[in-house]
Amino acid sequence: MSTADQPERGQAALPGPAPRILVIQAPYYADVVGGMLKGARETLAPLNAEVEVVDVAGAFELPAALRMALKSGRKHDGYLLLGCVVKGETDHYDFICDAVCQGVMNVSAETGVPLGFGLLTVENLEQALARSADDRHNKGGESAHALVRQIAIAREWGVTS
Repeated sequence: MSTADQPERGQAALPGPAPRILVIQAPYYADVVGGMLKGARETLAPLNAEVEVVDVAGAFELPAALRMALKSGRKHDGYLLLGCVVKGETDHYDFICDAVCQGVMNVSAETGVPLGFGLLTVENLEQALARSADDRHNKGGESAHALVRQIAIAREWGVTS
C-alpha cells in the first residue's frame, strides 16, 4: 500500500482476508480500558476482524502475555495491547511504565509481529477517561489503526506471524 493509498486517520483499510486479532488487555481501570476496547472494536469492525480478548492482571503482565501468545502456536494476524497506568505518589509508576514499554519493545523488535500498543500513561484518571472516550481521540482506536497498518505492511512484504 503506497502512501497515497493510505486511508484517512480513523479509517482502517486492509487488503486480503479479515484479520484475526488478539487483544491483551489489563482492565485494572475497567472504564478506561473498556472505552479503549470499544474504540478498537469500532476501528476493526469494517474489516470484519475476528477479535479475541484476553485479560491480564495489570499492565506489568502485558509483555509476558504477548510472549506467551506468540509461543502458543495459535495464529493471529496481529496483537493489540491495552492498559492504563495512572501516576501515584510513589516511583511505582515510573518503574511499571519503563518495564512495560521496554518489555513490549523487546518482543516487538525480536519478533517483528504486527502490534498495536495502547498503554495510557497519565497523571490522573480524568486524563485517562479523556483518552478513552467515545470520540476521534480514543487511543484504543488509534492503536488499532496502527495495528492494521502494521498488518498491511506484513502482508505486503510476505511476513507471517
